[in-house]
Amino acid sequence: MNLDSAVESIRKNFDLIVKELAKTIVGQEALIKNLFICLLCGGHALIEGVPGLGKTLLVRSLSEILDLRYSRIQFTPDLMPADILGTNIVKEDGHGNRFFEFYKGPIFGQLILADEINRASPKTQSALLEAMQEGNVTVFGSRYRLKPPFMVLATQNPIEMEGTYPLPEAQIDRFFFKLKLEYPGPDELQQILEKTTEDYQYELNRIVGAESILEMKSLVKQVPVANHVKDFATRLVLASHPTNQQATDRIKEYVLFGASPRGLQSLILAGKVSALIDQRYNVSREDINTIAKPALRHRLVLNIRGETEGVDTDELIEEIIAKIG
Repeated sequence: MNLDSAVESIRKNFDLIVKELAKTIVGQEALIKNLFICLLCGGHALIEGVPGLGKTLLVRSLSEILDLRYSRIQFTPDLMPADILGTNIVKEDGHGNRFFEFYKGPIFGQLILADEINRASPKTQSALLEAMQEGNVTVFGSRYRLKPPFMVLATQNPIEMEGTYPLPEAQIDRFFFKLKLEYPGPDELQQILEKTTEDYQYELNRIVGAESILEMKSLVKQVPVANHVKDFATRLVLASHPTNQQATDRIKEYVLFGASPRGLQSLILAGKVSALIDQRYNVSREDINTIAKPALRHRLVLNIRGETEGVDTDELIEEIIAKIG
């Protein structure tokens, strides 16, 4: 397949996925696009939204359309790392000899829904770190490879903090995007009613499989990025640090730490997929601006004053773009 055909197939597959998801999901076009970008970049996404907006349905439907093995982990305070990774169990052969056999946990899927991830203890949350970063897990000294493509979609409820454990910064930084699930408008609510309270039948079709996803992923790093775009993305990340000369007054006032180098990597990789979706062969500054919020909003660590006053990191990112643009 030549380059033109490969780029065209990415746009075609994206359109088909959006069309197919519309059978079960109403609206949320920006969220779906960002999930597709995250998938092709080999990243993981943290989805934030109030209950009842269809987060679980979205991930399950996406796994069917992509023909990937779906696995759900419901995080609770009593969940243990072995409940996620798996454990060795004692078995006995026909001669009465006992031996250990590894029983795989739910992490051994391809599209993982980590539901209400902030309800589990830090010890259990950390069980995901190796899987998210390296694509494998280590149990009792043995390393097990996870089947690619592998993607974790974690959800958390932004309004209910009682009985939760905030994610450590090291784990938050491993999420490629932080996505916000917006509340539907009046027309969208009417469509949701029609699809959930009436005799509505749907059947999801498989659009792409693991092999096609890996082929599309291999194309992403071949997209060129001009030096002025790299420079813009770099200055954007540096300006998120309160000690940087280009930092805005509000960044200096409310931010403790700015975005990490992973934030810069996310900007460039996501910009490449954004360009491919638009059937372009180069990344523009507009691509960087479009994905700046999901790539950086969770990487800006607010200080005590910023947390107390409820400062919105999206607004801080908008101010940085306006200043350095």
